[in-house]
Amino acid sequence: MDYGTYRGIYTLILLVLFLLIVYWAYGKKRKNKFDDIASSILEDDVEDKKNSKES
Repeated sequence: MDYGTYRGIYTLILLVLFLLIVYWAYGKKRKNKFDDIASSILEDDVEDKKNSKES
């Protein structure tokens, strides 16, 4: 095998890895978890504001 073949195999492996990561990130099983994580940042902000008003 020559250098071009190795580059082709490497590119194919990277493409498959990329597609797996995209599938994992956008899968329906992960949506609720990611939504909870995204909203938790805002919940911390609301709690901080409530605590500062009470003080």
